[in-house]
Amino acid sequence: MDAVLLARMQFAANITFHILFPTITIALGWLLLFFRWRWLRTRDVAWLGAYRLWTKVFALTFALGVVSGITMSFQFGTNWPGFMERVGNIAGPLLGYEVLTAFFLEATFLGIMLFGHGRVSERVHMIATFLVAFGTTMSAFWILALNSWMHTPAGYEIRDGEFFVTSWLEVIFNPSFPYRLAHTLLASGLTVAFLVAGVSAWQVLRGKVQPFTAKAMRTGLTLGAVLIPVQILVGDLHGLNTLEHQPQKVAAMEGIWQTERGAPLLLFAVPDEEERTNHYEIGIPKGASLILTHELDGEIRGLDEFQGSHPPVAPVFYAFRIMVGTGMLMLAFGWAGWWLLRRRGWEPRALPRPLLWGLAGMSFSGWVATVAGWYVTEIGRQPYIVFGLLRTAETASSVPSSMIAFTLALYVTVYLALVVAYVGVVRHLAEKPVDLPSDAAAGAAARPGAAHAA
Repeated sequence: MDAVLLARMQFAANITFHILFPTITIALGWLLLFFRWRWLRTRDVAWLGAYRLWTKVFALTFALGVVSGITMSFQFGTNWPGFMERVGNIAGPLLGYEVLTAFFLEATFLGIMLFGHGRVSERVHMIATFLVAFGTTMSAFWILALNSWMHTPAGYEIRDGEFFVTSWLEVIFNPSFPYRLAHTLLASGLTVAFLVAGVSAWQVLRGKVQPFTAKAMRTGLTLGAVLIPVQILVGDLHGLNTLEHQPQKVAAMEGIWQTERGAPLLLFAVPDEEERTNHYEIGIPKGASLILTHELDGEIRGLDEFQGSHPPVAPVFYAFRIMVGTGMLMLAFGWAGWWLLRRRGWEPRALPRPLLWGLAGMSFSGWVATVAGWYVTEIGRQPYIVFGLLRTAETASSVPSSMIAFTLALYVTVYLALVVAYVGVVRHLAEKPVDLPSDAAAGAAARPGAAHAA
């Protein structure tokens, strides 16, 4: 197999594994802050129990995210040295900002958040939780600034083949950045919403209901029901932005080979890149034109206009439908689950068992949607690493394909084992009783200054 393709597959394996964990920690940090605030406001130990369980999940997730991030960063040097040689003046500082303003912030105050309760004041502990949540969001900010710039480059000039910054504001706030940032943060929120709701449903099914199970499920379903329609709206805006700046990606997503008006919205098809057509099409007439141009007879440019510069069609086409399909399942389970839970007096044990099994099965649905969306984004940028300016093949190393294939196999084996172990540990934490103080002790601890006395 071609060395460049193997190197792309290896980087894809690394980023696929890595993105699973920031997708959880970004929103989970803010949810922990909410649990912490609710406990201080109500002095209800159920909120403290939710905080303690999900803090353990956060710590585990953060650790795996850090380890996989370090592994991924090495590949810039081993497999893609040409990228940093050509784009290092832009990518290097942005990655450095992420470490200095986000990772150090998270790592510093995570220790206080995990081990400081009862050792520092409630105010300091609350601030530490906030700073960890803020740090995770800042990390997403800087990483997405770089990734968005690679899709819609701005604020640069090229001298002797190297990219130099002419405006950092234009580099950071490039045309696609606001849409990608909002889309990613909402995806993280949905991932955590269904993880919390799914784990709560699992506790009910296994007979391991804890004092905070009802509150956690209500929080997760409410968050999911609110965020999914917002994500659909932001996704539409992001699609319009992509149509403007990367029309060939949209053409691949929709399986449109020739420029046409009134293009159908394909629900299913089998793209054939050799014959440049689709087989077994099932679609909604004029649906794609209506969604993308907001006109029934709107024109959408086809892939034939981008010969040699459009992405591979099949993976982008299928990944987009997996992402959208998962989103529709989230919409159905989020709204139905919230409505039924409300009708049953917010008591999860009163929910129908099929719904509980469905919610449990949706626990990691956010991972599926996120990875599928990431594939649409990154494969859709090909054959460029910096869209329209620098091809991926120009930045690859000369490492033999046999060596890349060997390390790829090792990576995939280890990553699969770690994902299985992670899910197993989350299940164990969900079923293990959380130690909670008595109501009186919790109320005393919630009073200002009580932590010092303890």
